[in-house]
Amino acid sequence: MPLKPTPATLNQIHAQIIKNPQPKTLNSFLRSLSNSNPQNALLLYNQMLLHPTSHNHYTFTFALKASSSLNSHPKGLEIHAHLLKSGHFSDIFIQNSLLHFYVSRNDLVSATQFFDSICNPNVVSWTSIISGLSKSGFEEEAIVKFASMDVEPNYVTLVSVMSACTCLRALRFGKAVHGYSLRNLSENNIVLDNVILDFYARFGSLGIARHLFVKMPKRDGFSWSTLVGGYAHRGLCEEAVGVFLEMVEQKEADPDEATLVNVLSACSSIGALSLGRWVHSYISSRSNLTLEGNLGNALINMYVKSGHLGIAIRVFNALKRKDIISWSTVISGMAMNGHGKQALELFSLMLVHGVCLDDVVFVSLLSACSHGGLVDQGRMFFHAMRNVYRIERQIQHYACVVDMFGRAGLLEEAEAFIREMPMEPDGAVWGALLNACKVHGDDKMFERIKLGLVESSGVSTGTFALLSNNYACSNRWDDANKVRDEMRWMRLKKDVGCSWIEASLPACHP
Repeated sequence: MPLKPTPATLNQIHAQIIKNPQPKTLNSFLRSLSNSNPQNALLLYNQMLLHPTSHNHYTFTFALKASSSLNSHPKGLEIHAHLLKSGHFSDIFIQNSLLHFYVSRNDLVSATQFFDSICNPNVVSWTSIISGLSKSGFEEEAIVKFASMDVEPNYVTLVSVMSACTCLRALRFGKAVHGYSLRNLSENNIVLDNVILDFYARFGSLGIARHLFVKMPKRDGFSWSTLVGGYAHRGLCEEAVGVFLEMVEQKEADPDEATLVNVLSACSSIGALSLGRWVHSYISSRSNLTLEGNLGNALINMYVKSGHLGIAIRVFNALKRKDIISWSTVISGMAMNGHGKQALELFSLMLVHGVCLDDVVFVSLLSACSHGGLVDQGRMFFHAMRNVYRIERQIQHYACVVDMFGRAGLLEEAEAFIREMPMEPDGAVWGALLNACKVHGDDKMFERIKLGLVESSGVSTGTFALLSNNYACSNRWDDANKVRDEMRWMRLKKDVGCSWIEASLPACHP
């Protein structure tokens, strides 16, 4: 970045150097400027170099920090070259500052080469290169560097390598690093505790994660959010809601946006409408939270899945910035609630707003056409996906079209459509046709569907159970029992049905 000194700035810098040319005083001024005004810091640095007695090796570390703040790679290279000539280069403090400069610029090639040139790297050197590699997507290289360390790692080192293990799903190595921290670190560190908690939560080891969470001497919002998210992402929604309520009651930390998104997702899955409404009220009471982005979309999704489409639309209309997820969620909600024509009208409005389309919105559109009996429109959208919008069709889109034909009673057309699919139909596709046969009473198609199910992958237990029940309804008990026998042979077991009763919320108010 070119420096454009003003006369007033240069006069101030000259006055400072003339008044007190000692490095200690000038470095203090330079350090302050590197934090508050890095451009002026580099002006001061340039002037200090003109006076041999006014700078020392600390001067270069503050100048490198200012270069990093300004993203001035050429200036950093200039400082590096000056250090090679000045005799200060061998100082480990200087070397670590240079290494940090290259890492902060995401110049990992230069950083790695420079690190390898350091004769005796200390823990700061090792941590800088490991952290830089891990944050830049070179997780495997970060772990290799960690494994070759010849000094004791510190908390920051372990945080970086644990993050790399999480990204690489290196469970065994991550457990080894965790064990090392337990044996060698005398004090707890909340950042390291949180990254270890996140490691186990992402692997689905929620029993271990819960144990670590309970044993943590200090927890913050990230700790709570990690555990809530770990349960929610694994489908343990009741446990996620329980941890959230515990968080609110204990008031150890305020729920952040990520926590609220996860708990709203859990509410959607288990139909906890009262808690979802409570969360909505809680968000409204927090001045530092806004119903935008992921949080607004999660709330819309919760109301849609709870059947409260009117409230979902009100939240949608209140969003200042609506993304593709916002539009798709409401279109999907309209489809599920039988408002197919309104869903298509909303899609038209979406096009007017210039929203870029994706494959997900077409799943919602085709579902709307299916539930609304809009076969011609559904055909049009299916063909427009590739021919107009250049979006590749996925198996879900084919399943929606089969369901659309089936609901309209066009069973032969649905079966012909399946035969012409460019990919192997999965259980969802055959299940849609099977359900249509049950609704419209077409027994002749059962055998062909059964053959397709057996030869397909990803067929759910519920689809086979539906086939068996269809045979039973037609008094074909032998065929029904054969399907059940095949389910047992494939070790498929239908989940036991359950119902939810939402308990009263605890006495905690936003």
